[in-house]
Amino acid sequence: MIYLTQIIYIHPTAESSFNEFESIVIPSMTKYGGTMMLRVRPTPDGVIQHSIEIPYEIHIVSFETESGLTSYMQDPERKKFLYLKDQSVKVSYIYKGVQL
Repeated sequence: MIYLTQIIYIHPTAESSFNEFESIVIPSMTKYGGTMMLRVRPTPDGVIQHSIEIPYEIHIVSFETESGLTSYMQDPERKKFLYLKDQSVKVSYIYKGVQL
């Protein structure tokens, strides 16, 4: 099992483009063995401590296999909508790991 934690910052006026992208690509993960385990929009009141800017969203995702993750990233339907991600995401950080 592969686990990804994604910290996402979007451009201030790009929320609708980001949400449109997410509504298309998140459901397609399942055909590659992927699961959105957690999708959170942290608020200042909900953050106990931070040394970084509070992100727009945090995702925790799992894929059954590395090849499933690779296939998802190469999915032609997903690639058609990457322009929405490019328009909306200022920066994102992805941390990849396995269960210990």
